[in-house]
Amino acid sequence: MPDSGPAPATQRRATNVTLREDLVSFAKELGVNISQACEAGLAAQVKAAREKKWLEENREAIAQWNRYVEENGLLLAEYRNF
Repeated sequence: MPDSGPAPATQRRATNVTLREDLVSFAKELGVNISQACEAGLAAQVKAAREKKWLEENREAIAQWNRYVEENGLLLAEYRNF
């Protein structure tokens, strides 16, 4: 099944996480929503992992394109204004 990306924001799943006690205390003192903070951190980690995976999966195609440009120049380079 192809990956359709993140689920819509309305779908939630309860989960248990283990966090450092001092961080939880500071977050509560400062009014930080722990669930939102955890979700934001997880979203950032997932994004980074997906980008890394994409680069690994496409490394050869990127290398081939770079070789082509090095040997032949950019397509339509004569029309560039910069």
